[in-house]
Parts: sequence; structure tokens; C-alpha cells
Amino acid sequence: MKNLTLIIPAKNEPESLPQVINEIKDLDCKKKVVLALDDVETIKAIKHLDVEIIYQDDRGYGDALIAGINNLDTDYFCIFNADGSFNPSELPNMISLMEKSNFDFVFASRYQSNSGSEDDTLVTWVGNTIFTLLGKIFFRLPITDILYTYVVGRSNSAKELRLSQKNFNLCVELPIKAMRQNMKIISCNSYERKRIAGIKKVNAFRDGLTILLHMIKLFFMKKN
Repeated sequence: MKNLTLIIPAKNEPESLPQVINEIKDLDCKKKVVLALDDVETIKAIKHLDVEIIYQDDRGYGDALIAGINNLDTDYFCIFNADGSFNPSELPNMISLMEKSNFDFVFASRYQSNSGSEDDTLVTWVGNTIFTLLGKIFFRLPITDILYTYVVGRSNSAKELRLSQKNFNLCVELPIKAMRQNMKIISCNSYERKRIAGIKKVNAFRDGLTILLHMIKLFFMKKN
């Protein structure tokens, strides 16, 4: 995995992030944690660990991912959350699938056979089902879990997308822009673990509405 970089967006994760880094410490790849300069507790919790820290210029989950993508110098990357919900043992299969069939992005999915989640709720399941269906109908997205951001991709492809959404809208901006630029994307089975500590940063109703409005905007925008 020497050609892989894990982009780890973090916000107020002083308890979970050190455990996540410890779990992936033996992976032969680069690990880049992206967080805000004033997230003092998280910085203190990981500053002695073997990771590179990238400080955001702005705020938001999307902004963190954009900062990570702009700092890539490996062929491949993976969005890897800081809460412990992503299982690193799934990475080899995702990378192999991408390489064998020359995909640009592989999106992990909790809603395929041999998949599941310990952290999903009825509200998030319903929301994800609706957004995934909208993605299929309006953008012909061949993925089955549009809001799940366990993603492996080619670094050059990600940079070509010129992602701009600094909040959770980036979750849908990435696959929609990739599809519109005729990039090859696919889903693969995944099992989401329960987060280690802390609380979810997503507000299901507020962020869901924002994402819906952004999908409507993208539908009416000219392809770029």
C-alpha cells in the first residue's frame, strides 16, 4: 500500500483518533490527519504518533477532505474517518477492485449483501435510502450508499473533480461530479462499526436538507 494515502478528517476526536491511528499503524501507507488549528485536545492526543497533521484553512468536513486531496502525492487515496467506524481490513479488497477493473473510485456500501452497520439508525437509513435513490434516478449513479464516505480512489481523478463543497455536501458532490466526467465508479460491500467515542458530527435533518438542496442545484446545473 505504499502508493496509498489515508486522508483522516477529524474534529473533536481526542478519544477515538489515537485508537484509530494505533489500529492502522502497521499499514505501509501515508496517514494524513486533517483538522482545525484550534482543535487543541485532538492535536495533543496525536502529536506524538506517526502521522502527518494538515491544518485546515477553513471549517467543515468537506473542507478537510479538499485540504487532504490537495496534499496528495501518492497514486491512490482513501477517506478514512477518525471515529473508528471504518474497518481497515476492507482496504485491500477495495484497492484490488479498483486496480483490476481500472475504476476511478470505489465506494464502500453498508446496504449490499454481506454488509451492514452497527452505527446506523432508522432516521439515517431512511435518509440514505432516499438520497441514494435520487442519485440513481437523476444522476445514474451506480452506487448503493451515497452518504457513506469510506471511499478509495485515484488521486489524479479526485484532483480533476475540483471539489468545492466545504460541508457534508461533498459526500454527494464527489460521486455526481465523477459520473458527469465519465469516470468509472462502483460500490463494494462494507460493514460499519460502532464509533469508538464522542458523538456524530452530522445532524441528520439539518445536513440532510442541505444535501438535498445541493443535489437539486447540481441537477439543474450544466455539466462541467
